[in-house]
Amino acid sequence: MAQMIGFNLTKALAEREKELKGQITVKHNINIKDVRKEALNLSKDKDVLCFDFEFSINYEPKLAKLLFEGNVLLLAEPKEGKDILKNWKKKEGNENVRLLVYNTILTKCSIKALQMESDLNLPSHLPLPKLAPAKQVTNYTG
Repeated sequence: MAQMIGFNLTKALAEREKELKGQITVKHNINIKDVRKEALNLSKDKDVLCFDFEFSINYEPKLAKLLFEGNVLLLAEPKEGKDILKNWKKKEGNENVRLLVYNTILTKCSIKALQMESDLNLPSHLPLPKLAPAKQVTNYTG
């Protein structure tokens, strides 16, 4: 089974174009731009696969945008690595690898995005936990 060994950001951009007014729609998008074998000598008997990505969060109608670019590195057995490369381009293949790559991107970029959203006074793209007043128990018999 492939395992994640690296996550690198090459671009982190946050931009607020207008005042936030009215109905706001937040849309996310992950785009895997390229998948390739990387020439890293981490292990003689395993392959390193590099997944270049772009993750964007758009506040509509054209109010703000966050953009992240980078790559996720996976370590895989040679046969598994060849299968992943061959099948990824056909949009088929190992569901576990796809989930690992996408969840890594979502987790890492969302953490960065929360800070950038706070800096630009944008609403969070994720629902955050909130405290509510405790419900008072009535007619308790004990």
